[in-house]
Amino acid sequence: MGGDQVEGRQAVRELLLAGTRRVREVWMENEGGDASILRDIRELAESNRVPLNVVGRGRFSAQARSEAPQGVLALAAPLPEADLDDLIAGRANDTTPRTADQRAAVVPFLVALDGVTDPGNLGAVLRSAECAGVTGVVLPRHRAVHVTPAATKAAAGAVEHLPITVVGGLPAALARMRDAGVYVVGLEGRAATSLYDLAAPDGPVCVVLGAEDRGLSRLVRERCDELVAIPMHGRLGSLNVSAAAALACFEIARRR
Repeated sequence: MGGDQVEGRQAVRELLLAGTRRVREVWMENEGGDASILRDIRELAESNRVPLNVVGRGRFSAQARSEAPQGVLALAAPLPEADLDDLIAGRANDTTPRTADQRAAVVPFLVALDGVTDPGNLGAVLRSAECAGVTGVVLPRHRAVHVTPAATKAAAGAVEHLPITVVGGLPAALARMRDAGVYVVGLEGRAATSLYDLAAPDGPVCVVLGAEDRGLSRLVRERCDELVAIPMHGRLGSLNVSAAAALACFEIARRR
C-alpha cells in the first residue's frame, strides 16, 4: 500500500506525533529556515529517538519524490493495511485505545475510490475524509494510486489516523458491504437525486467516488444502493474528486 516515505512538514509532524509506526529517520534540508513547525519536528524526532539528518538541497532533492516536499521528509515503516471485514464491522476505525465492545459500537462511515490515479487527489480525499469522521477507506489494488510520497504530503497526516484497505475488486467489496448492512452511496454526475436529498440511514454507510474523467464504472454503479449528484450551478460540469469527496463526506456527517 505504501506510505513508507512521508513528505511535507505537516505530514512528518503528524507521523511523529501519532507514534503508530516506526520512523527510521527524518531528513531536513539545511536551508529550510526556522519555522515553528520545523522546530516541532526537531523536538519530536529527538524525543522519539529518531535520527535527524540535515542535508544539502541537492541530496535532499534526490531523495524527495513529491514536487514540493517543503524541505522535510521521513522514512518509516509501511502503513499497516486494515482488513475489510474489520472496517465493515467498525473495529478498525482509529488508533484510540478502546475495549472490544467500544470498537464494535462504532458505526462504520467508509469511503471507497474507483479508479482515482492522481496521488494529490488521493491525499486530499484522505484529508477531507479524516476531518469528516470517516472510519475507513477502501482502495482497489489495480488501476488506482496508492499511498505515494505525494499522497502523504497532500493528506497532511491523515494517513496516520485513517485505516485503509486495498481490495482485489471494488464491486465485490461493495457487495460484501451491502450483505453486511452497509448502505452504499455512489456519487454520479448524471444521477437524478441530489446529494442534499440523500436518503442515507443513520447506520453504516459507504460513499463511493470515481475518477474525474470517467466517473464510476458500470459494475460499481450497479453495486450502489443509491446514486446521487452534487448540483452544479455554473458552466462546468464537474468538480475535482477531492472537492466532491469533501462535500459528500461532510454532508453525510451532518446528516448523521
